[in-house]
Amino acid sequence: MSKTIAIFNQKGGVGKTTTCVNFAACLGYKDKKTLLVDLDPQGNSTSGVGVDKSEVKQSTYDMLINEVPAKDILIKTEFKNLELLPSNMNLAGAELELDEVEDRAKALKRALAPIYLEYDYIIIDCPPSLGLLSINALTAADTLIVPLQCEYYALEGLSQLLGTVRTVKQHYNEHLELEGVLFTMYDSRLKLNQQVQDEVNEYFPNKAYKAMIPRSVKLAEAPSYGEPIIYYEKYSKPAFAYRKFTDEFLKKQ
Repeated sequence: MSKTIAIFNQKGGVGKTTTCVNFAACLGYKDKKTLLVDLDPQGNSTSGVGVDKSEVKQSTYDMLINEVPAKDILIKTEFKNLELLPSNMNLAGAELELDEVEDRAKALKRALAPIYLEYDYIIIDCPPSLGLLSINALTAADTLIVPLQCEYYALEGLSQLLGTVRTVKQHYNEHLELEGVLFTMYDSRLKLNQQVQDEVNEYFPNKAYKAMIPRSVKLAEAPSYGEPIIYYEKYSKPAFAYRKFTDEFLKKQ
């Protein structure tokens, strides 16, 4: 069975794109045929897997707005079992242009339908906002994973995010479920980290992953080389953490 997962948090700087790139790479490494969909106009997932955004001729923008078939913009990355639907700056205008599209919240779902069964997992990188692109991602997804930085303000944003999810379930995708919460930028020395974990576990029992992604210079460096961390520095702590998270995710499937 194929499964589509949106990686979403409307708060920026929580490791959303980092999680998309490395989670997708880990799934591919574990022999799962994986598609990474870059729905963020910044295109960081695209460059994170070694694709030059400036050389992308057709992107997810063309797929959504001009109805270019997804298979025509697919890029096979150099990483095992990992393919990409790339983004470029054209996608920045998609929010406005989607207003003119019929049944606009389901544009991504329609675009992915012809290739859906070709993959074990489809991972969608959402923009850090609550606009139409994010709504499209949540409408197309079976579940969502929320990367959550271990800080107080992250909890405030989580309640707003879940309000959005409820709205999407009510109007566009009644089957959407929370797959899990992944703690990012974790520092075991900080007491606040444990407080945030405790609060999330109280409100979302059995939804927080035990694997936690640490702060790391290596993790920050990897995108500049266009490589997921398991290829850039395979024996580093964050590489181990993303492999552990992926194992935990797969075990629940």
